Amino acid sequence: MQTAIIEDNKIVLKQSPKVELGENKGALVKVLGCGLCGSDIVKFVHKISKNGTVLGHEIVAQIEQINSDTPFKTGDVIVTSHHIPCGECDYCKHGNVSMCEHFKATNIIPGGFSEYVYLSEEHLKNVAHLKPDNLSEIEASFYEPLGCCVRAVKRANLLKDDKALVIGLGSIGILMAQTLKAFGMEVIGCDLITERVEFLKSLGISAYTKIPEQFKADGVFMTSGADKAIETALKHVKNGGKILVFSSTPNNYGYANNEIYYKELTVLGSYSPSPVDLKDSLELLKSGKVSVKGISTVYSFEEIEKAFKDTMSNEILKAYIKINN
Repeated sequence: MQTAIIEDNKIVLKQSPKVELGENKGALVKVLGCGLCGSDIVKFVHKISKNGTVLGHEIVAQIEQINSDTPFKTGDVIVTSHHIPCGECDYCKHGNVSMCEHFKATNIIPGGFSEYVYLSEEHLKNVAHLKPDNLSEIEASFYEPLGCCVRAVKRANLLKDDKALVIGLGSIGILMAQTLKAFGMEVIGCDLITERVEFLKSLGISAYTKIPEQFKADGVFMTSGADKAIETALKHVKNGGKILVFSSTPNNYGYANNEIYYKELTVLGSYSPSPVDLKDSLELLKSGKVSVKGISTVYSFEEIEKAFKDTMSNEILKAYIKINN
């Protein structure tokens, strides 16, 4: 089978032995397509993942073989996430599921940018769902990234009709803004790229290249990876407000201690979703409360390196890699 691997600062296609189900519980799935996540870019650019790694986790797949106690069957088209929390450790009990050691240890094998993937029984029982009939394959691929946004909004714990500001309108920022609106917040977004501002406005959400001077938010959602975005967040968060960090920044700058102290700010992070967040994500997609039409640009498997380059150069909002028919 073909897999896309990291090899000396490139993404290359290689033939690998096909993963097998064998006597294992779980399923062998044919990957129809996989979204390119910002975390894949970070792992590639900053050399966090070593040579031979198969990235990708936002998969839509068809079950080819299955040995499971779940209702899934051969031929089913499903969405799934890649990590599963144990639900019992100290991290899970405190709501920090993405810090759970079991969460970090579980994954799809070998990775989403592969013609075939093995899913464990644990995946099937906890984070896999049938693709809703009213969602296209590409729309369904947003199941996991939207789940991340759902968890972030829940963690911020804003009140209905609170004002929310989303800084950075890449694909995650667009999802975050819509999630906030679906949860009853009054949302605006900002980005330096005019086309992204116009895209969010087309979804019925106010957006700007320059935030109105007097605007103050109960919650600021940091979906930009720019260091200067921190200054913007501190300028536009109201006293007693919250800043939800959902991105890394190049220089790893922090938030000013005295700003946090004197304004009684809450600065918190959010990373990956729980199974409940994922289920909520699928409902938002299925109901149409979050629209993902027009966000993705489709690339063939053979074009995957171009997909990485176009994403890194901001030529596109998001790439979807079509792997199998």
